[in-house]
Amino acid sequence: MSLVKKIAYNTLTQIAGKIASTILGLFSLALITRYLGPQGFGEYTTVLTFLGFFAVFADFGLTLVTVQLISDKRRDEGKVLNNLFAFRLLSVLIFLGAAPLIAVFLPYSTATKTGLIIAMAAFVFPALNQIIVGLFQKRLCMEKNAIAETVGKLILLAGILLGEKFNLGLTGILLATSFGAFVSFILHYLFSLKFAVIKLEWDFSLWKEVIIKFWPLAFTVILNLIYLRADTLLLSFFKSAEEVGFYGAPYKIIDVLTSLPFMFAGLILPILSAAWLEKKSENFQNVLQRSLDLMVIIALPIIIGSQFVAKETMLLAAGSEFSASSVILKILIFSLLAIFPGTIFAHAVIAIDKQKKMIPFYIFTSISSLLAYLILIPKFSYFGAAAVTIYSEITISAFSAYCVLKYSNFKFSLKKMKRALLASLIMGLFLYFSRTFWQINIGELSVIAILKFALTIIVAAGIYLVFLLILKGVKKDDLLMIIKKQKDGGGQSFGSSTGI
Repeated sequence: MSLVKKIAYNTLTQIAGKIASTILGLFSLALITRYLGPQGFGEYTTVLTFLGFFAVFADFGLTLVTVQLISDKRRDEGKVLNNLFAFRLLSVLIFLGAAPLIAVFLPYSTATKTGLIIAMAAFVFPALNQIIVGLFQKRLCMEKNAIAETVGKLILLAGILLGEKFNLGLTGILLATSFGAFVSFILHYLFSLKFAVIKLEWDFSLWKEVIIKFWPLAFTVILNLIYLRADTLLLSFFKSAEEVGFYGAPYKIIDVLTSLPFMFAGLILPILSAAWLEKKSENFQNVLQRSLDLMVIIALPIIIGSQFVAKETMLLAAGSEFSASSVILKILIFSLLAIFPGTIFAHAVIAIDKQKKMIPFYIFTSISSLLAYLILIPKFSYFGAAAVTIYSEITISAFSAYCVLKYSNFKFSLKKMKRALLASLIMGLFLYFSRTFWQINIGELSVIAILKFALTIIVAAGIYLVFLLILKGVKKDDLLMIIKKQKDGGGQSFGSSTGI
């Protein structure tokens, strides 16, 4: 299979896998929220957020580092993988092991503190997966990652159903979460055996090199964590589990949506890196601009559409008990306008090797966001948390864009974004004037109502795409942008940079 076909295949399988994972994730969310209710789901959210906080500390930037290190032809791929695997396992066990100990001194319920121990595995195994995924990325076989993740989601779903059947409560849901993560890891590892036998190695000179070389990335990851996850964490300190649940449900939807730009950015990072290293300025500019265009083209209709369908979205995703969350979703969804292009800019910063330049910006954003959270959350609860979350995302995205513009001489165009905005507004008008047809009221949920709502969403998406084409906000060949760039020269750069 040619390089271009491999890239196209990998892109399509990742998209298919992400769609399947998203659907299963949303279905799992619907089951969990309905079973646990706002308070139970608040405890569930607190457990995952608290452990996630410590898991990020253990990351040390290895998710992005892995591909870079094993792509270096001067290094022994097996040795690098084995040492990174051992490094990741040790770091994640140390940091996650500290989480339940610290939680003893926090104002959490017994169920939450017990849940922290049960759910640790749900973070250990995905952390190890990330090293293996780096190998898959290099070998352009991300379909294996998609299969493993999808099976893990299916196991989680089955576990949730069993937990409900036997009325295991929060404990059952967390056990299912951990077991799903374990199965996904086993599949990742078995798939990796085709390319390498990953085992534990302890070359401390390599570990020292990793720490010295990539500490700026690790530091920014930690700072990133402060402004991204402090909202839910501080909300759990100052407010009830029920309020955490009301905030956590729409936040989960945002998490699902933001997985798309991170997946896409992971695909273009090697392309941008190769273009920059080989001084192919035009290729770098084109790939970056079209990537930004695509992200905004996807984000804008979601943001505008959510202003009309937030109530129905929360009703279907979480149940009638979470109707109060629809207002939070309307607010939080605006963060996508910063997250989608901001993710591309952040990866472009890595491509041009200017991570250290971002450290002062991350420090400013983290400190200012933390102070704002401490002031606004006690007064305005989840509304204060949502407002500061949007501020932090906009701020860091703007700083990332500034860094790329300054050091790469990138010329940023807003033409297609303006056209996408107009097409989104036209779609919004359709949703507004057709609302009597598709609106779902609490207590009136039926198959017919769901089908009418689903039909409306499909028609609205069609209207957006039609007007996007009419306004020339997108062209047919834009959908093949990455493949075309590879064919025109980016593909060769990518191949040489990864040793394929």
